[in-house]
Amino acid sequence: MRILTLPFGALLCAAALCAPAVAAGAPQGDTLRIKDIGKMSGWRDNALTGYGLVTGLAGTGDSARNKTTRQSIANMLARFDLTIPADDVQSRNVAAVMVTAVLSPFARAGDAIDVTVTSIGDARSLVGGALMLAPLKGPDGKVYGLAQGPLSVGGYKYDMNGNVVQKNHPTVASIPGGATVEVDMHSEMRSERNTVTFVLAEPDYTTASRVAAAINARMGAQLAVAQDAGGVEIAVPDGRRARLADFMTDIENVMVEPDRRARVVINERTGTIVSGGDVRISRVAISQGDLRVSIVTDNSVSQPLLVRQVGPGVQSVPVSNSRVSVDERNETGYVAPNSTTVAELVQSLARLKTNTRDIIAILRGVKAAGALHAELIVQ
Repeated sequence: MRILTLPFGALLCAAALCAPAVAAGAPQGDTLRIKDIGKMSGWRDNALTGYGLVTGLAGTGDSARNKTTRQSIANMLARFDLTIPADDVQSRNVAAVMVTAVLSPFARAGDAIDVTVTSIGDARSLVGGALMLAPLKGPDGKVYGLAQGPLSVGGYKYDMNGNVVQKNHPTVASIPGGATVEVDMHSEMRSERNTVTFVLAEPDYTTASRVAAAINARMGAQLAVAQDAGGVEIAVPDGRRARLADFMTDIENVMVEPDRRARVVINERTGTIVSGGDVRISRVAISQGDLRVSIVTDNSVSQPLLVRQVGPGVQSVPVSNSRVSVDERNETGYVAPNSTTVAELVQSLARLKTNTRDIIAILRGVKAAGALHAELIVQ
């Protein structure tokens, strides 16, 4: 077994780029705007759903077995003073669909939003169809938007005589700007105590304290206090309550250096390893070997030679010849020096021609040995 001690080389970062040199014991981070690492409390999107009918399909809609579609068509025609029993509806040019949309927290009446249309029946395709007027409701049952318009489908499906040609999913479509907002949205972010709360996307006590300190330094007053790992409460000064938008603009553009947790993400299905360039590994010895056994069988037929008469005892005989080969590669060893990183370890193993699957197994073994000082996430 060859034991190799590799020097500290260039770092192999998560994005396959070389990271700049950093001071020992203090990894360099990135300075970001506060708005890039979280959002204000009360800022949330609202989900809308609705039910509707898509018409104008070329015989690819729901079949007559779908009672929901037939009843919906009869109800729609009844609004136009046409009374038709649901059992008499036989059209395959109509499909029952669900309509979904996302409402911005600051949407105003008259704004256009995108909608997604999905089939809920046995329609084969929504290509060429148009959505009839469908109300969009929130979780409280109130109507917040109206959707209508021609569908945009990113696929197709055609079948005839048992032959099917399909691309993507033709039973899902979208309507860009296909819904109109009917109700103004009012998202109140300021509390009764005239404070706003900044919520971190990834809760962390160190980052929350840094955010509060950066805001206080920028405003020149003690306005921000870190409540916990996920929220920073910010007091709105008396002179800026009348123009809250300008105050929020100043807060969002405060620069801060967030603290990052050491993590290594492994996807065993795709063989992908993603790690920060500064994830540390203690001194550890790694030995990895590979034994491959190959068995190949050649099947042939032995024919009788120089035999002029064919009788019961003369016949062809199948013969199988097997070859067994054993390929035992030289084991590869690696001794990680003190204060090395996952990036250096991965680069060194790649230099030793170690494949990605073996690198994943090695990282899991290093974690089990207690030498990997990071959270190992296996997807």
